Amino acid sequence: MPKVVVLRWGHRLQRDLRLTTHVALTARALGASGFILTDVEDKKIKETVEKVVKNWGGRFFFEMGTAWKKAVKDWKAKGGIVVHLTAYGENMETSDVLQRIKASGKDILVIVGSQKVPRAFFSEAVSDFNVAVGNQPHSECASLAVFLDRFFEGKELTKCFENAKVRIISQKRGKKIVRDC
Repeated sequence: MPKVVVLRWGHRLQRDLRLTTHVALTARALGASGFILTDVEDKKIKETVEKVVKNWGGRFFFEMGTAWKKAVKDWKAKGGIVVHLTAYGENMETSDVLQRIKASGKDILVIVGSQKVPRAFFSEAVSDFNVAVGNQPHSECASLAVFLDRFFEGKELTKCFENAKVRIISQKRGKKIVRDC
């Protein structure tokens, strides 16, 4: 299975702290290998994500401060493809875009914006695929979750995270958490 990494563009330090954290945690929980916060550094988000990885397990890297153009250029130079999640792209449900992405067999950099993205994101120079999760306004966190779930075909929902110190035990009612697994 190809590696999937999420690139977060447009993080506004004062406004997007919570949502960018949720995008990173969604990426981790739903099968991505890592997260790149471009153009800015936000140590609070990095600390939060690294604490989750330490306690809940798994392998997930977090990078920040890299210019988005450099991140995309480096990704493509290593043979990966770029998927831009946008309401204006090919609809996942009504097209074969997901099958074409999978058929490439290449590692995937998923671009998720937080504000109006530069026009260049839609170009072939940046994005190999512009993918829509529906064609209505919605959260970038929601579109990432739906994309990853469809891409991994639900298998990420039962993934066992290695080296976990904390684990949730599924049950019909109540909450059951096991510590020091």
